[in-house]
Amino acid sequence: MSTVLASSTVTRPRAVERLVHGIATSDGAGVKLTRVLSQPLQRRLDPFLMLDSFRSDDPNDYGAGFPDHPHRGFETVTYMIAGRMRHRDSAGHEGLLSNGGVQWMTAGRGVIHSEMPEQEDGLMEGFQLWLNLPAQDKMCEPWYRDFQADEIPQFTTPQGVTARVIAGSSHGVAGAMQREHTEPLYLDLHFVPGSRFEQPLPAGHNAFVYVYAGQLRIGATEVPRQRMAILANAPDADGVVLEAQEPARALLIAGRPLNEPIAQYGPFVMNSHEEIFQAVEDFRAGRFA
Repeated sequence: MSTVLASSTVTRPRAVERLVHGIATSDGAGVKLTRVLSQPLQRRLDPFLMLDSFRSDDPNDYGAGFPDHPHRGFETVTYMIAGRMRHRDSAGHEGLLSNGGVQWMTAGRGVIHSEMPEQEDGLMEGFQLWLNLPAQDKMCEPWYRDFQADEIPQFTTPQGVTARVIAGSSHGVAGAMQREHTEPLYLDLHFVPGSRFEQPLPAGHNAFVYVYAGQLRIGATEVPRQRMAILANAPDADGVVLEAQEPARALLIAGRPLNEPIAQYGPFVMNSHEEIFQAVEDFRAGRFA
């Protein structure tokens, strides 16, 4: 249920540093997706490692899903817009994601999991975000939680923008998840024509916007559908202002950078090559959860 709230005020909004076009690729057992945040952007958008977007009503594009595969050293946040996806992992967790639901998994020291569609036809749409863990937490115990759609806090501004607060807080509404070290903000914003949304952001946090329906204006920049706008870091900026002249939907994601080394080999993200070698060895030796 939505609550109507007063607007937050941003007086020195961030500009768009650049627009990024995602890369069409496939993952798992051939699931077609768009990699919006790819490895070359990891340092720039620290603590975020990857953002994948998937949307198709063709079962051939998603039906084979993501069979068993390992992770170590980071967190995955899967957000389903439409469709159903079953999660199972080697730590004994299982859950079903459906329309509007979020799965938050901490891989920690190592987990093997699968994400398999539970539908034979129809639209499958959603996102998966990879959030880095600080060095001190990379070998923590694996953790998992499903949030169904009605467990995601939601509010509507006086201008008619509806915000779903997956992580962090916005306009005084605390999100479903909080993280101490990376302080992620994850909003799904739904705009009506002629509306605007103001979100305060700490100047030191990295932030981006991904438009997945319609288009938005951020300052002097038009951001079309399926584009990611990386927001410029400026020491005097206090937030971002998003404006829509037509119905639009977008993700606004921000977080505090860890400023630690990033070493990645496929599904393992650590701080050094030595730790990556150890992750591969531990996986091959069956030492994951």
